[in-house]
Amino acid sequence: MSPLEVKNVSSPDETRPFADKGQAAVVNVGDHPVLYGTFEPGWRWSEHVKPIANTESCQATHLMYIISGRMHIVTEDGAEQEVGPGDVVSIAPGHDAWTVGDEPCVSVDFGGYAKYAQA
Repeated sequence: MSPLEVKNVSSPDETRPFADKGQAAVVNVGDHPVLYGTFEPGWRWSEHVKPIANTESCQATHLMYIISGRMHIVTEDGAEQEVGPGDVVSIAPGHDAWTVGDEPCVSVDFGGYAKYAQA
């Protein structure tokens, strides 16, 4: 591994489309996947990623920075929060989430879950 590595999300190593309403662009830097997610209005994990992941809830660990738009997150234990631009959020496995409003939610996820939105 090089001591300096720079990549841009406009030229991702991989693009993972959701079942509908968005995609994750993946860049691998320093042996870590970073996901640049675009979640279109109407996107919901349980509708648009669950068919790909084949789990009852999202089992990814997320460490996200929200660039634009809004997202509502509900954990299996009932905790919930709405996040928006400038928020940094840590989410443990076992949750659902959906886009709020008519603007796409765009985020950068440094959580390192390499298999997000993969079968």
